[in-house]
Amino acid sequence: MITARLTLDPAFAVGEVDPRLFGSFVEHMGRCVYTGIFEPGHPAADADGLRTDVLELVRELGVSLVRYPGGNFVSNYRWEDGVGPVGDRPRRLDLAWRSLESNAFGLNEFMRWAGQAQVAPMMAVNLGTRGVPEAAELVEYCNLSDGTAAADLRRKHGVAQPHDIRLWCLGNEMDGPWQIGNLTAREYGRLAARAGHAMRRVDPSIELVACGSSNADMPTFAAWEATVLEEAYDQVDYLSLHTYYDPAKHDESSFRASAVDLDGFVDDIIATADHVRAKLRRGKRINLALDEWNVWYQSQFTEPEDRGIEDLPALIEDDYTVTDAMVVGNLLISMLRHADRLKIGCQAQLVNIIAPIRTRAGGPAWRQTIFHPFAHTARLARGTVLRAALTGPTMATGRFGDVPAVDAVATRDEASGELTIFAVNRGTEAVPLELDLRAFPGLRAGEHIALAETDPSIVNTAAAPDRVRARTEEMPALDGGRATVLLPPVSWHALRFTSEEKP
Repeated sequence: MITARLTLDPAFAVGEVDPRLFGSFVEHMGRCVYTGIFEPGHPAADADGLRTDVLELVRELGVSLVRYPGGNFVSNYRWEDGVGPVGDRPRRLDLAWRSLESNAFGLNEFMRWAGQAQVAPMMAVNLGTRGVPEAAELVEYCNLSDGTAAADLRRKHGVAQPHDIRLWCLGNEMDGPWQIGNLTAREYGRLAARAGHAMRRVDPSIELVACGSSNADMPTFAAWEATVLEEAYDQVDYLSLHTYYDPAKHDESSFRASAVDLDGFVDDIIATADHVRAKLRRGKRINLALDEWNVWYQSQFTEPEDRGIEDLPALIEDDYTVTDAMVVGNLLISMLRHADRLKIGCQAQLVNIIAPIRTRAGGPAWRQTIFHPFAHTARLARGTVLRAALTGPTMATGRFGDVPAVDAVATRDEASGELTIFAVNRGTEAVPLELDLRAFPGLRAGEHIALAETDPSIVNTAAAPDRVRARTEEMPALDGGRATVLLPPVSWHALRFTSEEKP
């Protein structure tokens, strides 16, 4: 049994944790909205039809930000269809997922839900079938107080105070041939610049996210980012990136090491953005928004054109295993490792659609395995991210070659004095992890939260919702600033240390 060794020092800081890194995504797709977060008539529904059992789980999950209303859905969406009296709203065919959209849930319902869920909104505008005027008018409807047609329309709809939405997406995956109204990089960059300019004329304080490549396998990857930024650099604050990991796409050990791919993906986009910055001789740096990411059994997905038109299709309702949860925890470690430039994250999606939360129509809501590493990372990752110096055993993968079996990152909260180490063992053998924390005098052992099972293939279900959960284990005491923790195979861990000087 080979020991892994982790050394931390406060001098090796990456950047501050942005709470928006722990965001999620609600799209009008499948059962995410209808029978997910919104189900009038459900025993747990409130007067607005919002499922309070789901709201409780969302708050427990610790989500800080929710992207809405898409996703592919937004590129054929008329936001006006989802406001005003519900009885007057049109029933539309959604071209993205070939499903029927009742529009019973729209912008103002989402904002009421966001208030209940205690999350900030990240609103997307349609740059597929619509453009500059509609995007600017949506900002006017949401953010201006009164005295204009759109702001007064919101007030007529019963919403007196502006929604004050700060963060906006300029379309979605506009490079994808599957996207309604997809564009070339040059076309999209110019449209994003024009839309962003108009939107900022309505509200100069908003932040804007431009579409990056839909994934790193796109044939135009990196060239797309460079071209878009050449056109829109001065108008945008963030560049989006999307990535999903399919257990069936590569060998099993490569899937367990998916965070290696994410590390490289983020580094490549940072390099591309900084190249354009140098080329344009600009002072500001473009930060990143990983506003779609997750494990997704994509190889099992049925394409929209291969299905008939449905009302509420049960799309990509994947059941997540312990291995999937470890991978999600490792992806969060990678995200924290890039906290200097990666400021926004949205796990896709929140409910039912490849989600940490599942529901049954008229029935219960429950936590999937991936709920647990997300919830505990969102709760504990505070302050400054510290780079972890790691040595230890390696494991062989078909895609990446030999990679470290143990991966880790740490955060330090100056205010509370807490230090938290997030670690995974992505190998199939147990590994002792020796911690060297001598650079942090005055620490004492706190809690050790672990997600590990002897069978990494088990899942949670409506009948057995707590079969897999994170458990608090005994934390070994520090001896001269050192301690050793055993990491079982295919496991995720949060190791929390507190300050002796602070309560």
